[in-house]
Amino acid sequence: MGELAIDIAFLKRYAKLQPPVRRAVDAAITKFAEHTHAGLHLEKLSGARDPNVRTIKINDFYRGVVLALGGARYVLCEVLPHDDASAYAVSRKFGVNQALGVLEVRDQAGIEELERKWPTTPASADGIFDSVATRDLLRLGVDEDLIPLLRRISSDQQLDSLTRLLPPAQAQVLTGLAAGIGFDEVFNEIADRIVSGADPDDLAAAARRTSDRIAFVDSPVELAAILAKPFDAWRVFLHPTQRSLAYRETFNGPALITGSAGTGKTVTGLHRAVFLAGRLPDDGSRVLLTTFTRALADALGRQLYRLTDDPAVRSRIDVISIDKLAYEIVAGNRKITVADDDSLSRMWAAAAQAAPTTLNRAGQVTRRSAAFLRREWEQVILAQQLTTMEAYRDAPRKGRGDGLRAPQRERIWTAIHGVVAQLAAQRSRTHLQIADEAAGLAARSPARYRHVVVDEGQDLHPAQWRLLRALVAPGPNDMFLLADPYQRIYDSQVSLARLGIEVRGRTHRLTVNYRTTHEILQMSVKVLAGEPTIGLDDEADTLRGYHSDNHGGAPEVAEHNDRSGELDALVDRIDDWLDQGVEPHAIGVAARTGKLVSDISKVLTGAGIDVADDKRGIDGVRVATMHRMKGLEFQCLAVVGLDAGVLPAPNAVTSVTEDPHAHREDLQRERCLLFVAMTRARDVLYLSHAGAPSTLLPGGAS
Repeated sequence: MGELAIDIAFLKRYAKLQPPVRRAVDAAITKFAEHTHAGLHLEKLSGARDPNVRTIKINDFYRGVVLALGGARYVLCEVLPHDDASAYAVSRKFGVNQALGVLEVRDQAGIEELERKWPTTPASADGIFDSVATRDLLRLGVDEDLIPLLRRISSDQQLDSLTRLLPPAQAQVLTGLAAGIGFDEVFNEIADRIVSGADPDDLAAAARRTSDRIAFVDSPVELAAILAKPFDAWRVFLHPTQRSLAYRETFNGPALITGSAGTGKTVTGLHRAVFLAGRLPDDGSRVLLTTFTRALADALGRQLYRLTDDPAVRSRIDVISIDKLAYEIVAGNRKITVADDDSLSRMWAAAAQAAPTTLNRAGQVTRRSAAFLRREWEQVILAQQLTTMEAYRDAPRKGRGDGLRAPQRERIWTAIHGVVAQLAAQRSRTHLQIADEAAGLAARSPARYRHVVVDEGQDLHPAQWRLLRALVAPGPNDMFLLADPYQRIYDSQVSLARLGIEVRGRTHRLTVNYRTTHEILQMSVKVLAGEPTIGLDDEADTLRGYHSDNHGGAPEVAEHNDRSGELDALVDRIDDWLDQGVEPHAIGVAARTGKLVSDISKVLTGAGIDVADDKRGIDGVRVATMHRMKGLEFQCLAVVGLDAGVLPAPNAVTSVTEDPHAHREDLQRERCLLFVAMTRARDVLYLSHAGAPSTLLPGGAS
């Protein structure tokens, strides 16, 4: 009898194979499922570093690389062209991590090459790991036979050369130590996953512990479901650090999980929601899974259905955007008119035009812009629930730029109050007004939920946080919050502690980007320009230790003379991806403006490329604004229209003469927006612009 498990990382490579090769892979795996592996030409290779490695024939040109776990159990690791498969199989060595007990693989041939090439002592007087004791390296799961080689490393270039060859868990701890993170902090990151007494020869037990990377298939039906949507299957698997948080029995209060793009916050939150729902009594108790926008909530709902097919668990989880939830609480059975953005923009523009001018610190005559007035209302007045001019006159304005004298505040209050009065006269409200009212109603009612899970928390407004706090009673496992201040693309500046949500001591940071390749991540981080940021826990956030263990091609930046040429090139690029076997829904196109999105969609449709349309049920290439890319990921991604006049968006950036601080904040928000868009890419990132490039692109004009 044969049993075949699948290395989950293989699924993203499987998705790239040509359809005939995929069918041959399906047939080979089915033979294992039918216990006929003996007919697959299972072969050992001469000169293999690992005696447990085998290859199997897929077709005349491709072979699979398989690890024998003992008995008749195997893991399919790779499917490659014949010569590449042989080279991979000969060079790899598998083993059991002695700290974590999981199955790992390393490039042993590459390590041997470094051992031959590097001098026997560090090139400089100081080795990177001189201050780390051998016993500490072993406690962190570093292979003992690597220690002599580590003692010879004296440069970041050497470290990078080695970590590319190592299992991700070992590469992660070494990268953290080299970045100056202390042993205790690095150890704490893996403490929940430590396994004592792991048998170094029991590969099968180690594979079972490696549930984040190795899937044992229970039936042909389950296997077919995984292979039918390999990209989707890849997205819902957890890695060890994520699993320890998602399945932790108890947090004694609100827990905050931070981590930049690709570190798996969303999938961690999904698993947490399922875990909590599965433990609820059958008494009507429910879990709320919410996020900033309806599009993100819809994406969470789709992923939830991929994660669990248990109808009882699904029925206990409400997946809904925070705006829709607030509306339902306030409206009940009646209809409320929500002010649309176009009408609001006209109101604020008129208020700004009618407001009296003021002198700035340089003695120049200035007029407060419509954007300033709207943000002052949302981020100071609504955020602090200020209801009188006197309260506003004395209120702090942290993060809002230059201080305002009392006469200035009075003029600003008058201008803002005029817009609020207009909204009231029209019997319409903004989403933030509705959230503020919903928070008050929820605070006066019994708690609706036993647990609340919040994704993309960095973009929520204080009124929305007040609502969430009121929806769940304080206590163990009440709130599980996921956020990244480096992906903050709206104006909200929030201190959870001031809103009655105390997360200090229960904040955990994810540092490994499992989605994006090292090359894509390296370029994306440069977009942020090293600007500091403050997290929801009032602590300075950092990208220290943030890295990817995956490698691939460098992002491409294409320059075009005009938009027509740029979009024609985009069509060619997407055609190439589709010809390579990339699933249409695994391709994304992001742009800064809605008009660009509309133009791109028309061009693609005209070229015979299906564009995703959820309302019409069309499964195709996803084309959306950068804002709507939040929470999504794609195997191949194009970010287009990166022109100097488009990004940063002129109407989204306060003039430097009006408010230098606000100008810097707005520019940083545009950087974060581009960072979010770029890090939606998993394997391939294509960037393009017509004419001069955006100043926010690395290497763009200053």
